[in-house]
Amino acid sequence: MKTGSIELIASVIFAIAVLHTFSTKLFERLAHVRPRHAGVWHLLGEVEVVFGFWAMAMILAMFVVEGRGAATAYLDSRNFTEPMFVFAIMVIAGSRPILQAADRGVQLLAMAIPASRSVALFFLVLAIVPLLGSLITEPAAMTLAALILRDRFFVAGMSNRLKYAALGVLFVNVSIGGTLTHFAAPPVLMVAAKWSWDTPFMLATFGWKAAIAVAINAACVTLIWAKEIARIEVPKGRRQEPAPIPIVTMHLVFLVGIVAFAHHPAVFMGLFLFFLGFATAYERYQDRLILREGLLVAFFLAGLVVLGGQQQWWLEPLLRSMNETTVYYASTVLTAITDNAALTYLGSQVPGLSPEFQYALVSGAVTGGGLTVIANAPNPAGSAILRGRFHDETINPLGLLIAAAGPTLVAVAAFRLL
Repeated sequence: MKTGSIELIASVIFAIAVLHTFSTKLFERLAHVRPRHAGVWHLLGEVEVVFGFWAMAMILAMFVVEGRGAATAYLDSRNFTEPMFVFAIMVIAGSRPILQAADRGVQLLAMAIPASRSVALFFLVLAIVPLLGSLITEPAAMTLAALILRDRFFVAGMSNRLKYAALGVLFVNVSIGGTLTHFAAPPVLMVAAKWSWDTPFMLATFGWKAAIAVAINAACVTLIWAKEIARIEVPKGRRQEPAPIPIVTMHLVFLVGIVAFAHHPAVFMGLFLFFLGFATAYERYQDRLILREGLLVAFFLAGLVVLGGQQQWWLEPLLRSMNETTVYYASTVLTAITDNAALTYLGSQVPGLSPEFQYALVSGAVTGGGLTVIANAPNPAGSAILRGRFHDETINPLGLLIAAAGPTLVAVAAFRLL
């Protein structure tokens, strides 16, 4: 594959962006020691800003090297449906009526578990909610789980080590928990139509293995930290006025509608605007909508779309050179430095792949989806919601990597041995 100067420049910028994601704490420290420009340092310390910032740098480089026409044509060729969808689904899934419904459902299930209330709730948030991602999509499941963890556990004096342990399991479980269907996980969506994968195929090939791994991961972290979790006094409920059933029903209708038209931005963004009007009309039943967090995550994903589109020159030949076993482990590792949906998309462009190779590529991509914030599209949503509860209001990339390593190995065993 012929490589031009802009591809090389884009890959260098991409590498810098990856390094930047591991250096956000440095910028937060600079904000404290150099208060004169604290605003800029805080901006560069936002993980969700990183890829959008460096994507703009790449487009400016393209303007200089190839001209305005080539730069704008490249931007026009990118598909920004996923960032827009994640923004819309995050805001709706994070609204009080949806959280109220999810919270009540989890509490009812917790009553059937012979354990303390906090231990049962903790386990279910990490075991059941990620599997819901196969129905309501992974970004929605991530938003729900992260908000429940933030409001019911992370505010109750939980240790930093337990926070990272929960975060690692959450990211891994959401990444693999969306594989029970063919429409909910971004890396599966990229290949489902081209490879004729439907929901029965996903359940038989991926889903049951993923469900076992999700349950094991949630059970392990709950058992290991059971004593500390049991000491946490989980709030009994929200102080705000609960939303009546008709309001909750309308929110669920908006949520289902946006999921059903996830590939049609004109439709789901129209529904989202109607939702904003409805939420404003019944403001008494709403908390603050997470518009800022959703926009930051969308900016992050859009930057990844722009930067990722110029990495095909080295990713595709790399995938072509591997066998089924090698591509599984390679895609697991590569997912940590590039979005797993980008990997599977590139794989779908390679003709003549065997069913075994296809399985290895996708299963490897979802296995590694919890190792870093950039590995899976919903991860920035979870990071944006939870990072304020961590020290310095940042999530240490190395801490996340270590915390996700164990759950990732469980996923490896499930997809390779079962």
